[in-house]
Amino acid sequence: MKKAKFFFRGVVILLFVLIVAAVVAVGFFLDGIVKKSVETVGPKITQTPVTLNAVHLSLFVGSASVKELVLGNPAGYKSSFAISVGTADVGMNPLSIGSDKIVIRSVHVEAPEITFEGNPLSKNNLGDIMDNVDHAVKNGGPPAAGTNTVATARNKPAKKIEMDDLVINGAKVHALLPSVGNFSGRELTLTLPQIHLTNLGKDGDGITATELTRAILNAITTATIKAVADAGLDKGLKNFSGGAGKGIDQIKKSVDSLLGK
Repeated sequence: MKKAKFFFRGVVILLFVLIVAAVVAVGFFLDGIVKKSVETVGPKITQTPVTLNAVHLSLFVGSASVKELVLGNPAGYKSSFAISVGTADVGMNPLSIGSDKIVIRSVHVEAPEITFEGNPLSKNNLGDIMDNVDHAVKNGGPPAAGTNTVATARNKPAKKIEMDDLVINGAKVHALLPSVGNFSGRELTLTLPQIHLTNLGKDGDGITATELTRAILNAITTATIKAVADAGLDKGLKNFSGGAGKGIDQIKKSVDSLLGK
């Protein structure tokens, strides 16, 4: 009888160890899968380079950490990147990973670096990236790699996403403004107010990765242009509009047009 109890306990312990090992292995492989997905799908959405140094998932506690996520610039811009995230902390529902809707409870980003290059009233790097993302949204997502991928996508719809809470604190903007008229181009460093988005994809089946990218990038782009407008640059920006005091108003109108995209 005692031998049976010891044997049963040994089996239970062995099963527990195997389960833990399996979860750790799945988490390890998921890290690589997520990294590859970001670096493969991201450029198709933004039409710019996207790199991710590392991502670490912890299925036990439903958390993840992202390190060195960099969104590159479109061709023709001098700066090497548009947005650089050093670290991001993610809280998620681990049970949702295997479902059709991945539930992300929270995302916290601290002090990302943003480069704004170009004319705040017209062509600039963030605006160009937004145009690319909008194009992807209108076309139902990034283009597929080939007919086999299309067929697979039709049989297995892409997972949807719910993001309940996103906070971006202390974003630093390096604004590279062009030379226009009598205004000599200059570089400014600005700090954005907190960006806080909630309930993205919470209703219904959720939203696609492309739609989520658009919502986040639109918030960052809008906040960046507002920061430039609030920086007291009316003496220089008036050359963009041809009249004193009109530059800031036109920038704010451009913000409204971005919100309407």
